[in-house]
Amino acid sequence: MKLSNSIPAYLLKDFGYCRDFVEGRAENLTFRSQLVSRRLRPFLYAIYAFIWTARDFINLPGQDDDFNLQKLDDWSRRLSLAKSGQTDHPIFRAMRHTFEVTSLPENLLQNILIALRMDITNKRYETLDDLTEYCRFAVNPIGQIILYLSNEVDFPQSLQTTEKIYHSDAFWTAMQLTSFWQNLGHNTWNHHPLYLPKREMQLFGVHEETILQRRYTSMLGSLILHLVEETRILFAKGEPLLKQVAWPLRLELATVTERNMAMLDRIESCGGNILRKRLDLTQQERLGCLWRAFGRASV
Repeated sequence: MKLSNSIPAYLLKDFGYCRDFVEGRAENLTFRSQLVSRRLRPFLYAIYAFIWTARDFINLPGQDDDFNLQKLDDWSRRLSLAKSGQTDHPIFRAMRHTFEVTSLPENLLQNILIALRMDITNKRYETLDDLTEYCRFAVNPIGQIILYLSNEVDFPQSLQTTEKIYHSDAFWTAMQLTSFWQNLGHNTWNHHPLYLPKREMQLFGVHEETILQRRYTSMLGSLILHLVEETRILFAKGEPLLKQVAWPLRLELATVTERNMAMLDRIESCGGNILRKRLDLTQQERLGCLWRAFGRASV
């Protein structure tokens, strides 16, 4: 994949629009990619702007689900038009150039739109496998996009690419699950997806009303600790990716891994009692994660 050294002058405003949009949503980024090459960042800004604008469509005020689904369908259609060279918006002009320069597979972004449709139509998930299937569309494509733009994988997939994507998918799914557990006490669940699998809730005797009313019970604590352990297993499956990618992406992945491990530690330390507020790491804890990440990435 060959990349131009700069964005054409006539597209600077369009990529600037994407950058400003994304920077305004920086707190929402699961993966910031600050260590990705500067040449790649404009493309990531365009991709994130596309994703986060689409995400806005799932909760449009005063609109019903059918209307929001239509907005996502239209966003999908306009992405395909951008791929073929027809654009009508700064994001799609930036995406058209991104497609032209990087040959990024369109289906990776279309898969993310599938997950956003699921956020509208699927308010509850039966099993943990169902939830990880949601992650396959919601976040795993982002990991694959970053690998592709970093020249770590090719499409169609080679054997080496398939192995990297397997580990990347496990890593990104684990990262998304960690975010679900971290935000359980912060999100407003009424009429929104509840990312706790129903079968596991039943096994541990946890009722949905307990979550919606933010009432902690020992059964809920046991459920959360079980889910944390399952998430750690996924991180372990994804860890070989750190040895398969080059610097500086390796360091960023290691940093994200350490931060997620620290968050899982925090959830365990409070016995899974995470319903009252959103857990977060202190600045000192983040610095500790970065220090450990250097060690992890250097092995």
